[in-house]
Amino acid sequence: MTKQATTGNASQRTVLKGGTVVDSRGERTADVAIEDGLVVEVGSSLSGSRNVDVSGCVVAPGFVDLHAHLREPGKEEAETIETGSRAGAKGGYTALVAMPNTDPAQDSVAVIDFVREQGKRAGLVDVVPSGCITLGRKGEALAPMAELAAAGVRIFTDDGNGVQDELLMRRAMEYGKGLGVTLAQHCEVSSLTKGAVMNECQCCTSLGLPGWPSIAEELMVFRDIELARLTGARVHFLHLSTARSVELVRAAKRDGLPVTAEVTPHHLSLDETKLATFDTVFKVNPPLRSPNDIAALREGLRDGTIDALATDHAPHPRRDKELALDQAPPGMLGLETALGVALSVLNVDLTHLVRVMSINPARIAGISDRHGRDVQPGAPANLVVFDPNATWQVEPEHLASKSRNTPFVGMKLRGKVRHTVFDGEFTVFEGDAQR
Repeated sequence: MTKQATTGNASQRTVLKGGTVVDSRGERTADVAIEDGLVVEVGSSLSGSRNVDVSGCVVAPGFVDLHAHLREPGKEEAETIETGSRAGAKGGYTALVAMPNTDPAQDSVAVIDFVREQGKRAGLVDVVPSGCITLGRKGEALAPMAELAAAGVRIFTDDGNGVQDELLMRRAMEYGKGLGVTLAQHCEVSSLTKGAVMNECQCCTSLGLPGWPSIAEELMVFRDIELARLTGARVHFLHLSTARSVELVRAAKRDGLPVTAEVTPHHLSLDETKLATFDTVFKVNPPLRSPNDIAALREGLRDGTIDALATDHAPHPRRDKELALDQAPPGMLGLETALGVALSVLNVDLTHLVRVMSINPARIAGISDRHGRDVQPGAPANLVVFDPNATWQVEPEHLASKSRNTPFVGMKLRGKVRHTVFDGEFTVFEGDAQR
């Protein structure tokens, strides 16, 4: 039976008691009082009409995912904005950036408004639509970026496709610079990856599978760093997967270029050998890489070269993932397992974890006015409460996503969300979604 939070509304005073508050200022033990959708007091021995014991837990700004495929409109069999939002809330997220590879694509104000309104209707997280860089994500003509930016879009991407045309990407960056928005690139030179299903390595040769070379990612990372140098545009690199990509971004940051980057939990935790079983759940774009790449990605996240942990949550219906390896679509679920994977494989302190899962993503997405804020009076009450020491096993049938394609089945993870608070209300209470 679903546990229910104490009845009431956002005008009641709720106090999260005895937790460790973690934000950009570090860690401290404090109670957190919430009223009218805001944090109203942080201190000791606070009380309210609703007191929730969170001792042993972390209280932090809610997580922000820069990279979620919510599939609606057009692919509701795999996920809807409501089910994806519920999965996000259970994972501790209060905001999800919705990728634009929907049908129709998010290249018009009408579709952007639809996605945003569906998110509001669900009321579980802040659904933040991204806009396409090119019409229909076809890479042939620019989308109406000025019109979309006027409608509130702050991040543009053709995710699922990389923009192959160098001149078109230069023009997009020039427009993006003038509009003050961020261009997020899926780094893949498609002519180098045709037919590929896994990382190009000794393993793929022995399995007789076509390989996906690292250079296909790294060439586009290099190209867009140089275009950012030329135009001054803000560029964000999606789901980086190779050691050389990390080095390229590190050098660009040393040069003071306006570039940011993300890495996924699966690229931090799973390597290329997972595909030795031909299990399509491990097929993803970009592919799982080598242990050396994993080590470089972890170090890049630890030292600040990589700014954000983003899920690339990519649900697919069972029948599609049951196709042959060369036909099955790439992608994995990620929203409900991201925290557990991160705490299980990363050697970072809690302040840094919150920085890469909340503070930095909110800044990159352009929503730091309401997400990723320090836990202090006046801040919006968009919060996550998690037990960093709780252990659990991933059981697909208990996930909130409409799909079941998680690569972490049976894996023992450390770190579990207890509560998620969005706009001052519990969307998740004691691990159970409240809507």
